[in-house]
Amino acid sequence: MRTDRGGRNKARALITFIGVSVLSGALAAGLAIPFAGFAGRGSAGVAMTVQDLPRELEVDPLAVRSRILASDGTLIATLYDQNRVPVPLSKMAPIMRTAIVAIEDSRFYEHGALDLKGTLRAMVRNQTEGEVQQGGSSITQQYVKLSLVEKARTAAERQQATEVSYQRKLAELRYAIAIESDLSKTEILERYLNLVNFGDGSYGVQAAAQHYFRTSADKLTLPQAALLAGLVKNPTGYDPTNNLARAKARRDVVIRRMLELGAISVHEANEALRTPVINLAKVEPVPNGCANSRYPFYCEYVVSKLLENPKLGATAKDRDHYLKTGGLTIRTSIDPKIQASAQASIDKHSKPTDTAIAAITMVQPGTGLVKAMVQSRPYGNGRNHTNYNYNVEKSYAGGYGGFQNGSTMKAFTIAAALQKGIAMDYRINSPEQIDLSRKKFQTCTGTTYDPDYTPKNSTRSGDLTMVEAARYSTNTYFLQLSQRTGLCSIGRIASKLGMYNAQTLQPLEQVVSMTLGVGYVTPLQLSNAYATFAARGKYCKPLVVTSVRDKAGKYIETPQISCKQAISKQVADGVNRVLSAVMAPGGTGGNLRFGTRDMAGKTGTIQQNLAVWFSGYTPNLASAAVVADANLPYRNLMYGHTLNGRDISDPTGSGTAGPLWETAMQGALRGMPVKRFVAPPAKMLKGPDSGKPKPGEKPKPGDKPPDRRPG
Repeated sequence: MRTDRGGRNKARALITFIGVSVLSGALAAGLAIPFAGFAGRGSAGVAMTVQDLPRELEVDPLAVRSRILASDGTLIATLYDQNRVPVPLSKMAPIMRTAIVAIEDSRFYEHGALDLKGTLRAMVRNQTEGEVQQGGSSITQQYVKLSLVEKARTAAERQQATEVSYQRKLAELRYAIAIESDLSKTEILERYLNLVNFGDGSYGVQAAAQHYFRTSADKLTLPQAALLAGLVKNPTGYDPTNNLARAKARRDVVIRRMLELGAISVHEANEALRTPVINLAKVEPVPNGCANSRYPFYCEYVVSKLLENPKLGATAKDRDHYLKTGGLTIRTSIDPKIQASAQASIDKHSKPTDTAIAAITMVQPGTGLVKAMVQSRPYGNGRNHTNYNYNVEKSYAGGYGGFQNGSTMKAFTIAAALQKGIAMDYRINSPEQIDLSRKKFQTCTGTTYDPDYTPKNSTRSGDLTMVEAARYSTNTYFLQLSQRTGLCSIGRIASKLGMYNAQTLQPLEQVVSMTLGVGYVTPLQLSNAYATFAARGKYCKPLVVTSVRDKAGKYIETPQISCKQAISKQVADGVNRVLSAVMAPGGTGGNLRFGTRDMAGKTGTIQQNLAVWFSGYTPNLASAAVVADANLPYRNLMYGHTLNGRDISDPTGSGTAGPLWETAMQGALRGMPVKRFVAPPAKMLKGPDSGKPKPGEKPKPGDKPPDRRPG
């Protein structure tokens, strides 16, 4: 305590000395000011001149909050280190300017960088009354100090900017002198009122007005302005949300000071003193970050994509800082109407307390715009909450890393077969169980086989065409088809459509069971890949950020819609025709069809029922829904797991994940125009040889079809 009092006494002595020096013109002349006496050092101490101090104060741009918006302009999230919305002085109520000058620097318009008279008066008054009632530093000096603190990036820099030392005081004064010569009083006051901390996370008068009173700075009343002006001295101690009584006492000090200076009348002062300080119920919180967003998982994914953009900074750290301080306006792809439809589906068919998780992503074909992203477990660390985003890859913030996608992978086998000229009516004898232990499958690097692989069908078996096998999701048909097309062609098409292992980020493994979906993929990947079929083979990179503007309204370069023809239009048309059979009566997705729109889709169930999928689309919209075990160790969904509060007794793509897809798509498509798939070429419907065995010849699983490649 003795050291603190001594430090304050020395500082006051220094201020007095500098004040006299200013008045006598010593500082202006650049005379040497000896530090030794003030610092308690011997006469051998080094003397420092004011001219040795830096003159120009390089002020960083004000830290301004950034906003993330939905496609319709509604707010998704606010990001900030400091909640600030700068406004010009003309947009601040005159009474606010009067109040801050009255309590912080009543002679602001009369003195230069240092108000010696005001400093001495405040020192005497504060010592007499025992509490700081008036500021000693001028508004210009305060602005300098706040600016230096604002510039500090590291703990060491912050300590240097706030340390109690003569050198810092002198440097601040030198900066203040320079500012007073470079800027008008109006400009200084405007900068000050936009910079200063008004407590409870509000920086600058506009943000404070919005936060405490739900108004704007230009509409502040006398009692409101007095409260805000009083907060500057001790933003935490006088914060009305912390201590209402202390805040009122401080506000009343400001009002009486304004009366004392003749800035307001006795009547105005009395009316203001009788006015309640604040309605705590109307204090408007300003949520910060994605955790407080209405779409927290989507928001985190957006931020992850922004952190990849080098136009926002040289490093991820620089970009993160710019996001929270640059006053950016970030427009995104999400459609609140479609998002609400997806969320309604989650709410209808699942509960946060379920042991299984559900997730849905919806993508617009032809653009890659991600229109919705939802899941059953809310964001957070509490019980039945999670920080995992079950819709995206592991490489993104919170990304879970996907689930094996089961028979939804058959769509890529269909595309590979059609691309090789195999027609939709191509028949393969597909028994209930097949022995593939000695069959070799062509990969991009050679061949592979599984010595113990004897897979079974869970649905219809027999002599089936491609369309029939897709309708019933016949495993033994597609395993044989994949052997004939080769795994390499399937893998290449899947890769072109954005499919890769969402956990390792490596290409999907080319193994014998590839067509049954053994790789880990996400709802975002699968919905976007299926959107490629809907867009007639045009693959578009998934896009969540559509524009970024800086605080001046200037657009910052950001990735835009990026599409390319990944497979031919005719092949995509053929896939659409085959997968439309899935939605027909008797198909595995037949019960999910609604309305008169053209629809295509595919179910997916992985081994041991650890995940079940339904992914489907119309020409307007594609969606993938998954229900899975996201708990370690993984268990079969049939045993001990619940969905919508009930035990999952028979998990299937159509019966478990399908209703999530159906409800989401019904709401999302409402009001959209009806579009139709384009019919595929006739040669894709029926080949010159249907693939049936010749009379008397027994079909052999693994036989290659005739070469029917076009042209």
